[in-house]
Amino acid sequence: MAGLVLDGKALSLRIEAELKERVARLVHATGEAPPVLATILVGDNPESATYVRMKGNACRRVGMESRPITLSEETTTEQLLTTIDGLNRDPRVRGILLQHPVPVHIDERQCFDRIALEKDVDGVTSHGFGRMAMKLPAYGSATPAGIMHLLRHYGIVVAGCSATVVGRSAILGKPMAMMLNNANATVTLCHRYTRDLPRYLRDADIVVAALGKPEFIQADWLKDGVIVVDAGYHPGGLGDVQMLPLVDRCTAYTPVPGGVGPMTIATLIEQTVQSAERAAKSLTHAL
Repeated sequence: MAGLVLDGKALSLRIEAELKERVARLVHATGEAPPVLATILVGDNPESATYVRMKGNACRRVGMESRPITLSEETTTEQLLTTIDGLNRDPRVRGILLQHPVPVHIDERQCFDRIALEKDVDGVTSHGFGRMAMKLPAYGSATPAGIMHLLRHYGIVVAGCSATVVGRSAILGKPMAMMLNNANATVTLCHRYTRDLPRYLRDADIVVAALGKPEFIQADWLKDGVIVVDAGYHPGGLGDVQMLPLVDRCTAYTPVPGGVGPMTIATLIEQTVQSAERAAKSLTHAL
């Protein structure tokens, strides 16, 4: 019997429908224009441009506004910081997204950390990561936060599970491991220097693949009944896991595409709406 499909596309549509109502209520209550998500794209990476466009489309579907900012490949760190500073000061902008990756000559971490905490709706700042790790209020990194939402929605009990995360990027693998740990899983975080990777995957109840290599994780490395969350996406609809032989052996899995990707965007938009709602509430209390 095939495993349960963790359908991120279907869940994202439900989330968007709820967000559309929340945005309408917010606009009606404040009498102001809809909240704005500002997206910054540096350079001409076509994949990044596509992702930014998809996020802008999602904003419009829920009644928000998108403000795309495109900067040249030659943009310096200081110029990018100045752009972020201006968005931090803009009261209409409730969320700021700096599309990863930026050109190599830019100090990406410095630019991420310049984003105001209350507008860090993509969960990329060091401050936000630290607060999330300590279970304090903060916007979680959008992809792992979306994965956690997906697991909760489908009734996947994380507490007590053995979870292995493959990949330790600052915006996916590391926050994913911390969120699973905060949900009381026992977590192993693997990376390029991990020796004998299959050994760490063999007994895992949950595997999160976030390494960016098509079908690198082999089906026979994973046990029967595993829950597979594949955050990879490659040409031909491939993920980071060799999924076809696993479909009839796993308990649940995310499809590629249609699993993790839609939840990333839905989470980003939801956290922008939350930011706008909190700003409106703070303004009301100040009056």
